Amino acid sequence: MDKNILFLFFLCITLHLASSTVSAQLQVGFYNTKTRCPSAETIVRDTVRTRFSSDRSITAALLRMYFHDCFVRGCDASILIDSKNTKNKKSEKDAGANGSVRGYELIDQIKSKLEAKCSNTVSCSDIIALATRDAVALSGGPSYSIPTGRRDGLVSDPSQVNLPGPSITVPQAIQSFKSKGFNVNEMVALLGGHTVGITHCNFIQGDRLSRADGSMDSKLFSSLRKTCSSNGGSPVFLDQNTSFTVDNSFYKQLRLKKGILKIDQLLASDRSTSGIVANFASNPKAFQQAFANALIKLGNTQVLVGKSGEIRKNCRAFNPPPPKIAKSPPPPPPKIIKSPPPPPPKIAKTPPPPPPKVF
Repeated sequence: MDKNILFLFFLCITLHLASSTVSAQLQVGFYNTKTRCPSAETIVRDTVRTRFSSDRSITAALLRMYFHDCFVRGCDASILIDSKNTKNKKSEKDAGANGSVRGYELIDQIKSKLEAKCSNTVSCSDIIALATRDAVALSGGPSYSIPTGRRDGLVSDPSQVNLPGPSITVPQAIQSFKSKGFNVNEMVALLGGHTVGITHCNFIQGDRLSRADGSMDSKLFSSLRKTCSSNGGSPVFLDQNTSFTVDNSFYKQLRLKKGILKIDQLLASDRSTSGIVANFASNPKAFQQAFANALIKLGNTQVLVGKSGEIRKNCRAFNPPPPKIAKSPPPPPPKIIKSPPPPPPKIAKTPPPPPPKVF
């Protein structure tokens, strides 16, 4: 057997066992006890609902944040750390792939409410997972229960950010997702998050709009080329049909050659993934279930539990180290007072005898 294949096989087995062990330590309703924070999930849901009512694009923002966090060092909220709050003034936010991630202020808002209600209890990583779940449901996607009990990481290093890009091939995507423990069906389901996704013209001008190669619907090609020729920063919906709804329309669009990103459209033509795309396109329930399961599994990736990591007070900064308890110096040894030597005994002098009397 090829050494690389053998290594990948054992890597996947190791990741599966580690994921199973960790997921057993997470639990649905982790905070629903009097000693923790029984109103935690309600606070998250209500805050997300308020934001969603004025900004439906928040679902795409949270899905992107969730994926970008969990795919790098696991779901540990390392993506939330501001670079100014690290020793070397660099964090995952500085990585190019994370430049367009947004929604941080919503996480801050939720965290502030939770700290006021039950301080030092709910992790920032759980907030991301719960907020994403609630936004997906609000957008017409599946309602699902997600285990909680994650703790926040202590590292945020931009050099460790290695995310699959929009122009990779299907085999490259499969390899990338497999390294995190996901199979092909789960990969295609997770990419279904693009059903509410947005990109920008400068990400597609090179490989999708430079020339008509037959891989994109001709009318869509002409429309996008016109839009993007004037402004490379113009936003483009990845699902041109139901852009704010989590549904299987994304896969239907791929089968009509209306995929915006190169990797998305390749899913519909590659023999490894085309059947899955066809199934999701024709069976909305199959997509909804697969999407929910994949999001739950994503949330179990390399999480910190128990006494690992920390519960941050501020999602943008690691907790300061606990103050060092100054040790009092030991008391000095008691001084031994030396008694002065006793004075020498006084020798009583016998008076001389009186002179004899002379008669």
